[in-house]
Amino acid sequence: MAENDYVKMGAYHTVDLELNRKFSITKDVWDSVSLERLEFACDVAQHADLAAVVMQEGLSNVCLITPAMTTVRAKIDVSIPRKRKGNIAQHEKGMNKFFDAVIQAIIRHINFDVVKCVLLASPGFIKDQLFDYMMQWAAKMDEKKVLDNKSKFVLAHCSSGFKHSVKELLADPNLATRLSETKAAGEVRALESFYQMMHSEPARAYYGIVHVEKANETQAIELLLISDELFRSSDINQRKRYVKLVEAVKDYSGTVKIFSSMHVSGEQLGQLSGIAAILRFPMPEIEDDDKEDGHTSD
Repeated sequence: MAENDYVKMGAYHTVDLELNRKFSITKDVWDSVSLERLEFACDVAQHADLAAVVMQEGLSNVCLITPAMTTVRAKIDVSIPRKRKGNIAQHEKGMNKFFDAVIQAIIRHINFDVVKCVLLASPGFIKDQLFDYMMQWAAKMDEKKVLDNKSKFVLAHCSSGFKHSVKELLADPNLATRLSETKAAGEVRALESFYQMMHSEPARAYYGIVHVEKANETQAIELLLISDELFRSSDINQRKRYVKLVEAVKDYSGTVKIFSSMHVSGEQLGQLSGIAAILRFPMPEIEDDDKEDGHTSD
């Protein structure tokens, strides 16, 4: 590191990145994992795996949430007549109109193929009323998009229907644990499948970079499990090695699951060297080769 005309040794320079202000990032080489992360940050609707619907009487914001940002996809503001003694019909009619608008916003803006959890949050019991109303409506209209994803809805408390209430939800430690489990459900199932395969057909389940690379040489990998921690290695050649493996598995029509090292499933995978694979067909020769060579997998 050396001084230059712009930044002296020991000094630093700050660049502000602002919304809608274009900027360029230059690297000598862009690998597929880095590009996917950029795409993730730029296209929220296709990658946000968490949604939040915060509401209060007559007001709701439907939000998509990624680790980098929260975006409001729809704002619903409906005037609700007050309850009057002996006459609540107009109030109920207004609430039903409000619930209908929220449901349509959920269907229109939440991609259930991507989103793993939908938070319904409000003060009081509005969230419960919406959920019950939505399920009754979905059953009546045979709306599969809602019925098939009923388990993804999580009810929670927040102070208002404004966007800032999303911050309350994400800061709730009890809810954070539940969200972590819900969002990582796909990775948890994949790891369970790997352990089951190790027990039932050990010649189709391998872990460690050496074994997994040998399986990849014959295009045998059906499912690759890899920890995101491996892509943060200080050794550039190691990072390139893992990226190359991921790209090859995808080229051979395999599925890649990238585990967060911050989640318990990622920690468990880390105990298996951070990389494992389920094969399309048995390859007992991989382990036999190691026994003959007298060494084990990394």
